[in-house]
Amino acid sequence: MRLNNAALGAVSKDIKTPIYDRSKITPGIVHIGVGNFHRAHQAWFLHKLMQDGKALDWGIIGAGVRPYDAQMRQKLLDQDCLTTLIELDPKGSSAEIVGSMIDYLPIETGHGALIAAMCDPMIRIVALTVTESGYFLDPVDGSFDASHEDIQQDIANPSAPTSAFGAIVAALAKRRAAGQGPFTLQSCDNLQGNGDVLRQTIVGLAHLIDPELAEWIAENCKFPNAMVDCIVPATGPDERALAVGLGIDDAVPVTHENFRQWVIEDSFCAGRPSWEDAGAILTQDVHAYESMKLRILNAGHQVLANVGEILSTETISATMQDPDIDAFFRKVQRDDILPYVKAVPGYTPDAYLDLIVSRFSNPSIRDTIRRVAYDGSARHSGFVLPILREAIAQDGASVKGFAFVEALWARMCAGHREDNTVIEANDPMWDELNKAALAAKDSPMAWLQQEGIYGELAEHAEFSSAFCDALSQIWSQGTRTAIKQYVSG
Repeated sequence: MRLNNAALGAVSKDIKTPIYDRSKITPGIVHIGVGNFHRAHQAWFLHKLMQDGKALDWGIIGAGVRPYDAQMRQKLLDQDCLTTLIELDPKGSSAEIVGSMIDYLPIETGHGALIAAMCDPMIRIVALTVTESGYFLDPVDGSFDASHEDIQQDIANPSAPTSAFGAIVAALAKRRAAGQGPFTLQSCDNLQGNGDVLRQTIVGLAHLIDPELAEWIAENCKFPNAMVDCIVPATGPDERALAVGLGIDDAVPVTHENFRQWVIEDSFCAGRPSWEDAGAILTQDVHAYESMKLRILNAGHQVLANVGEILSTETISATMQDPDIDAFFRKVQRDDILPYVKAVPGYTPDAYLDLIVSRFSNPSIRDTIRRVAYDGSARHSGFVLPILREAIAQDGASVKGFAFVEALWARMCAGHREDNTVIEANDPMWDELNKAALAAKDSPMAWLQQEGIYGELAEHAEFSSAFCDALSQIWSQGTRTAIKQYVSG
């Protein structure tokens, strides 16, 4: 059965379908970056509200800003923007069809359709999932990097911008001129203080275009911080086959784990859906939640990803089944990460680590090492190195685990596994990383001298010495022997 509105009545009764009238939904949110995570997380929370007869005036209009988004747009439009979500639980899978998204804007140069949609007074929230590396941040100090080509083009052509942020600024300029009022900007990416980061980028770009507009945005728009959490693998033939097995021909189904969490700062300028009624946590203190998740889960992913890639382990769950990798993961967490995580209501750091171990070990979730290792230059800079800097600020704190994690990343970026298979380019900076990694095989400091990533960390004697020792040991004795010795040390 080809998935679309007309076919919903024929879906198996074992699969939940929208019980609300989708024709009655009106738009309230433009979401830029309609990937798997958004459809399994934010779109699902809104769908859950709609199932209860709420938030029908908060429908999602999807948007993209890159040429490759056009393919996703067409696939979703062909099935009336419906998505099959398949929950993969070791105890048994289940499925439902989510219908909270009602349209997907054309992908076009200058983003005219996107700007026009955001100018509609019915749009009260503009949300984004554009990946950690999509916010034009300086990798060392996290400031707004206005030197990027896309930003320079936005400054030169503010009415026909290149980036999503340029389109947002253009829309806000039009709304201000028309007296329509602001909207809330809601980041749904894995960044510490993601709302603050989004505010920095939007206001920073606006200031370079029109300082008065920047001041208006800063005073009137809201940028709530949030923590988002759900493991959502990429979709491939296996995932599409799961949908077919359920009797549904969905071109872009989404699989996900049986866990979701969304902690949102309650700071909105034009109203919001009652997210809390769908299970989200609304609070004025997101930081402790996001710090726990970003440090234990997201930094933890980087602890596993590179050693898994080097040792030809295909998935995160498979790394957790490898006794050596599992022991390495737990030691780095307990010695180097957990000391910098505070408890939150319901979880101590140790209890949250136990939860993450259980989630990472779920064999039903085929979360590939390649997906988790992607864009390491942004993920190490965003998730691992901030904890290392905090450790260095405390005399006597352990940095050996961080040194091993970074050494494994350097070894992975050499471009081949220990079984001599090739690791394909997997980072926007791959050429530079690969060059540094090959040089570091004989001169380990060549890796740390990537100033745009490590900055002053290369000058820290204890960390740099531990890194050089770890990388030399990995190359000379092999990865498995090296991590065993680290664990036993």
